[in-house]
Amino acid sequence: MTSPDTAAKAVQVADLSVDLGGRLVLRGVGLQIRQGEVVAVLGTNGSGKSTLIRTVVGLLPAARGEVRLFGTPVPRFRQWHRVGYVPQRLTAAGGVPATVHEVVSSGLLSERRLFAPLRASQKQAIDEALEIVDMAHRRKDAVAELSGGQQQRVLIARALVSDPELLILDEPTAGVDLASQQIFADAIRARVARGTTVVMVSHDLGPMDALIDRSIVLRRGRIVYDGPPHASQTHAHVHHSHGGEEPGWLS
Repeated sequence: MTSPDTAAKAVQVADLSVDLGGRLVLRGVGLQIRQGEVVAVLGTNGSGKSTLIRTVVGLLPAARGEVRLFGTPVPRFRQWHRVGYVPQRLTAAGGVPATVHEVVSSGLLSERRLFAPLRASQKQAIDEALEIVDMAHRRKDAVAELSGGQQQRVLIARALVSDPELLILDEPTAGVDLASQQIFADAIRARVARGTTVVMVSHDLGPMDALIDRSIVLRRGRIVYDGPPHASQTHAHVHHSHGGEEPGWLS
């Protein structure tokens, strides 16, 4: 049974360590993200940002510790329609000759039986998601034929189609043209206004910057900063440039 304390938390990470190929990529990470927060996860390449996100959505196992979504440990979590996940770009095609419509409709698989026909409400949700990212006119096109920015828009539509309560985004605007970045930011802004929780890994927040409530900075698999967003840029730079150990106040 969910306690009142866990009910208000979208994501809880406790003493999380993740081992990839014999190397500890995350080391004792702990954080809590309240429902409705917009959180940026920052850090240099190799700091563990994407590993953290992929573990939160159940794509990587924890070597130690625990991740909970809406109070439920990830291995037992079944309400995946409540979570929208946008992976790093260029994974939309994946060598499969899928159309834009097919990729977006796959975001509803947790809500319907495999091969079951789409209900009218689901068809409407797909249409609305495609309109949000300005890709309705490309619905019948193969995803592999799209530009990187257009592929990313399709992945965002796939994440939005189930109207999730939690959006988890892994470098969603990396290498994406400014027009696509702005469309993406507008779509997220509308969701945030409705109370959606957003966790976003990014090197450059761009148009998303104004939406961020809180920043978390990772370095060498540990959290070295967790607080107001605009101070985080300085902290990320200072801790990276100095080398040495993690600062004591967050160890």
